[in-house]
Amino acid sequence: MNALGGEGRRPPGEVSVLVADDHPMWRDAVAKDLADAGFRVVGTADDGPSAVNRTRATRPDVLVLDLNLPGMPGHEVCAALQRAGLTTRVLILSASAEQRDVLEAVKAGATGYLVKSASREEFLEAVAGAAAGEAVFTAGLAGLVLGEFRRMAAEPPREDHPAPQLTPRELEVLKLVATGMGYKEIAAELFISHRTVQNHVQNTLGKLQLHNRIELVRFAIAQGLDSD
Repeated sequence: MNALGGEGRRPPGEVSVLVADDHPMWRDAVAKDLADAGFRVVGTADDGPSAVNRTRATRPDVLVLDLNLPGMPGHEVCAALQRAGLTTRVLILSASAEQRDVLEAVKAGATGYLVKSASREEFLEAVAGAAAGEAVFTAGLAGLVLGEFRRMAAEPPREDHPAPQLTPRELEVLKLVATGMGYKEIAAELFISHRTVQNHVQNTLGKLQLHNRIELVRFAIAQGLDSD
């Protein structure tokens, strides 16, 4: 499993999770694994509209979301939550590792993607990582996402507002974010603390009006910062 950074993990008991899957046995098993590991399971959903409504009602830290839900597919659930301005991190848990499914979900706002063949330990690790703001992916998928962002960056630019001025240190951190480095790796590279890296990233997100690390990586690559 690959993770692109994060903001410091909390104990499972401080992390609330909602599980959305249309297969009752799988959904109940996932919820039980989470509860047994100490996470606070605040509810479950068996279709897309329910996933949106219950996420809006309970505002969990993490939504564990299947892609193929009745009524509204997973990527549309992600988009609806983005439009609602929720801070819930969406971790896709899907049987599919198809490139199209992965990229569609990430572009719609998912912050992680795990295939259902993952072990229980990998899954629980992914939930903890997602709650901490890490972009968590099944091994190999992180490179796929970064590659797609680089491909998109090569396309003709769209008219947009100029980016706000970043400090030299914020720009330095952003360049390393664009390479896929995690917070601890960036801290070691720049000889600063993990917390300082986190603060720079949060300040940059605010200035750029972005919501999460995936969007920040995409912005940085679009600006060509990964090749500077």
